[in-house]
Amino acid sequence: MSSPASKALSVSELNRRTRQTLERDFGELWVEGELSNVSRPASGHIYFTLKDERAQIRCALFRQRARFVGAPMRDGDQVKLRGRVSLFEPRGDYQLLVDAVQAAGLGELLAAFERLKKQLESEGMFANARPLPFPPRRLLVLSSASGAAIRDVLAVLAARWPLVEVTLIPVPVQGVEAAPAMISAIALLNRQPRLDPARDAILLTRGGGSLEDLWAFNNEHLARAIFHSRLPVMSAVGHEVDVTLADFAADVRAPTPSAAAERLVPDQHALKRQLNEQQQRLRRCLEQRLQRESQRLDNLRLRLRHPGEALERQRRYLETLALRLARAHHQRLAEQRRHLEQLNRRLAGQDMARRHQQAGERLAQARRRLQHAMEQQLAQHQRRLQGLGRELNAVSPLAVLGRGYAIAQDEQGQVVRRAADTQPGQLLKLRLGDGRLSVEVKRRFKR
Repeated sequence: MSSPASKALSVSELNRRTRQTLERDFGELWVEGELSNVSRPASGHIYFTLKDERAQIRCALFRQRARFVGAPMRDGDQVKLRGRVSLFEPRGDYQLLVDAVQAAGLGELLAAFERLKKQLESEGMFANARPLPFPPRRLLVLSSASGAAIRDVLAVLAARWPLVEVTLIPVPVQGVEAAPAMISAIALLNRQPRLDPARDAILLTRGGGSLEDLWAFNNEHLARAIFHSRLPVMSAVGHEVDVTLADFAADVRAPTPSAAAERLVPDQHALKRQLNEQQQRLRRCLEQRLQRESQRLDNLRLRLRHPGEALERQRRYLETLALRLARAHHQRLAEQRRHLEQLNRRLAGQDMARRHQQAGERLAQARRRLQHAMEQQLAQHQRRLQGLGRELNAVSPLAVLGRGYAIAQDEQGQVVRRAADTQPGQLLKLRLGDGRLSVEVKRRFKR
């Protein structure tokens, strides 16, 4: 039943109520679709259309929110938008006011990547850090046979170190078949008995691409196969900014395939330059050594004399020593004879009887002095001993006991000083001035 014409709404009222209803009923939501008609006026706002196969909706991303969007927004991009459904009242345009923009599918992949990375890291799958042989005897390259990565690797290896033996194991590096193929290849290589981990290495590589293109290298089982590989593994996937789980699980990561080849082998040209420099240094050292030895030989040649000359010098030197020794011997004998004659003359001039008598008198006098000193010393010590005896007797407890006192001791020999320290029936020993007594305590008295 139609409402009366007097109750008809104005257009602005209708649009206002519609906007309120849309904003109240839908609230904040996520919408996924494809961008088209992206416009960026001077105001800084972004206007565009979000569409799918059957419908479209106009969208507005205002300047305050647009500056937080990191990825560029281009026509044809598949995105997810967070916003509120609303209505632009002046024109009655139904629209979506956008708060955030995210590339469709990228968020789920990044979230899955982070979850798997944390899981593998907690299990220790990223702990590999074995050094790769430098240079490797044999390099086993897992890559696409037709990709640019293998061409870059082979070109760098050929220019830097053509001696390395390169074996290409062609595997898909994109799509659902890539990870199983690489896992099987790693397992097969690790079962080869002729491969030596100390001399051979595996290079896992491919060129750059989007996150979806590189997703095979984020496979959990591939990361585990790399970690458990007996042969050391270098990973070089994508460009420098690209990081995969295979990079974390590998022993060494290179930012690009070309950088991987440069790290794996030395530069033959640099080595040749070093060898040339070392050769020149060696030549200079040899020339300098030859010059020094030649000068030394000339000096030795000048110093060299005939053996007969040396023997003649030694003979003359010995004759000189013999003459000096004979003169010294005769001089010493003459001095000894003169000294002996002097002693004989002194001995002949001495009266031995008188000197013997004088020595006897001195000895008797010394004996008398010694006897007198000993008697005086003995008397002095006797007097001192008597004085010490009197002092000792004055403080001796035996003297006190002689005046009628006694010393009481318990069975352990401890002196009893108080009656309270004894018990009735306890045996005590009494030491008197003359003798000892054994007594028994009958009673104790305080005084």
